[in-house]
Amino acid sequence: MEPAHAPTTGQVHGFARFLGIAQICSYGTIYYAFPLIIVAMQRELGWSKSDVYGALTIGLLLAAALAYPVGLAIDRGHGRRVMVWGSLTAAVLFIAWSFVQSLFIFYLIAAAMGSLQAAILYESAFALLARRVGPQNSRAGITTITLWAGFASTVFIPLEQFLIDGWGWRTSLWVLALVNVACAAGYWHWIKPELDAVNATQTTSKAENIARDKNIVHEALHSSVFWLLLIALTTYSMVFSVFTFHMYPMLLDKQLPTNEVVWAISIIGPAQVLGRMIISRFATRVSMRTLGSIMLSIFPFVFATFLLDSLSFQLVAALFGIYGLANGVFTIVRSQVVPEMLSAHAYGALNGLITVPTIIARAIGPVVAAWLWAIDQSYDIVLVTQVGAAVLLTLLFWAANLVSRRKPLAH
Repeated sequence: MEPAHAPTTGQVHGFARFLGIAQICSYGTIYYAFPLIIVAMQRELGWSKSDVYGALTIGLLLAAALAYPVGLAIDRGHGRRVMVWGSLTAAVLFIAWSFVQSLFIFYLIAAAMGSLQAAILYESAFALLARRVGPQNSRAGITTITLWAGFASTVFIPLEQFLIDGWGWRTSLWVLALVNVACAAGYWHWIKPELDAVNATQTTSKAENIARDKNIVHEALHSSVFWLLLIALTTYSMVFSVFTFHMYPMLLDKQLPTNEVVWAISIIGPAQVLGRMIISRFATRVSMRTLGSIMLSIFPFVFATFLLDSLSFQLVAALFGIYGLANGVFTIVRSQVVPEMLSAHAYGALNGLITVPTIIARAIGPVVAAWLWAIDQSYDIVLVTQVGAAVLLTLLFWAANLVSRRKPLAH
């Protein structure tokens, strides 16, 4: 059905702002609150680190299986259903989690919760925005989403610690459930497929668009750029996941006080926002591949510094600031490399294909890090591995950058 009119600039900006606020809530509840809840659960229930991170791994493997079909569903106009039902399901799971006593039941809930990451986190939000304005016109809107979403750790890590300290981890899960109910209501109101640019400007039939997208995906699977990019982003996902889920216990192992750890980690959010603001103001004409190559080159030095025996709060805060800035910029890069380096079409499908191994890496990373930690009860071996992976990631992305410059986009 043809829409009555295309969305106005104000509507697009409003939609991007809403998606950014919703991502604060989704990342804050599903991602950043997890390590704090896990530490509290371990203290109460006596479970081991590998036990609880194993549950996370299963959930993320399920998310990997859903990534491609979710991308296709959004490409075909079903984004509202994906986001609304994903958020409502998260709310139900948080409530069920609050009653957990058995490790087996926790595995079932955590597996289901992890699978939702394919539906309601960045990849889906970016695909929705790309449908609304077109992939090649989505840079400003995606920057807006990430500017808002960068506050997820800043808002939810202190909030979750406050809830745990005051009312316990079980009660805190009810608060997280209510947040996701609010997200579902927002998605129902804001996601309007009839306003999507793909509808407003459509000159070909739906069947022709599907056939074109299938051909683009086929071409990508035979492209060296696609595989270099896929391996690089998979490595990035593992590095990011390990650091996200282990930075809290890692700093506690370094004998930093809990309150200093929480506030140091909270710096990541504003640093991510600062990086995105700098890019949106001063680097609008710089290509995503160039920005990505520069930002990733910072990671090995950050992780290597954490290997120092003595870490002051000031040094940790500075490292988190640098890491947050680089990671904040790379989030925008990650959302735009497909239209810049592969194709302006089939955004959801191509991102879905790339997301499958990245989610698997995100799933495997934390539990492998837990096993490495168990070798000598120290995070040093984990950090050494992080440094090596960060170097590999940088080299792979630089290679994708250089090769893509010599290859035309798929049409």
